[in-house]
Amino acid sequence: MPAQQKKMLFCTAGVLSLACALGAAAAVGCQLWVRGSVLCSTGALLVNASGPELHKFIGDIQYGLFSGHRVRQCGLGGRPQRFSFFPDLLRIIPASIHVSVILFCTVLIVFALVGAGFFMLNAFGSPYETLHGPVGLYLWSFICCSCGCLIMILFSSEVKIHHLSEKIANFKEGTFTFKTHSEQFANSFWTILVCSLVHFLNALLIRFAGFEFPFSKSKDSGTITGAVDLMY
Repeated sequence: MPAQQKKMLFCTAGVLSLACALGAAAAVGCQLWVRGSVLCSTGALLVNASGPELHKFIGDIQYGLFSGHRVRQCGLGGRPQRFSFFPDLLRIIPASIHVSVILFCTVLIVFALVGAGFFMLNAFGSPYETLHGPVGLYLWSFICCSCGCLIMILFSSEVKIHHLSEKIANFKEGTFTFKTHSEQFANSFWTILVCSLVHFLNALLIRFAGFEFPFSKSKDSGTITGAVDLMY
């Protein structure tokens, strides 16, 4: 492939990697990873609410990795309240999973920035043999893509398997019991999915630039080696 086209591919990959780093950083600081609604089941059972009356017992909840907002309704109007995971909810949430999600988000941001710098260096500079060369570019893209997948898997398990929304809704609530009425992942969660797909695309761009995948053996080298062996 001509050098000019390689520069264009590396510049494109570098810009995409930088955009992913900024997007992931914005997603970490945002509180819209999950939004949904919670039902005050205790209040609804007391008055045997159904149909339109049930809406008086449905509140809202939205949260991210560090903080969130909830509105609990038990038939007498909403009770809005803001909360933070550290240190308020640390006792009731799966702390190891939650901290792991934050850690992998940090790794994703750092290595996306590193990858963007190396892509630009390969486009406009003289790359080194290992970390600055094609093997390093594959490495940064693989790490970022893997971290994005792990973030989605861990956070999804925290929300769906460990019922994070219900734990947050019932925090310091002794009288009423809240159940999850509906919940869906918000934009910040899907931003991590886009970042993972972009880094996978970056690996394909490196391949299109003419670089073989790491640990792959070319047929030419095998043919030459076999010919040399026959000579001896």
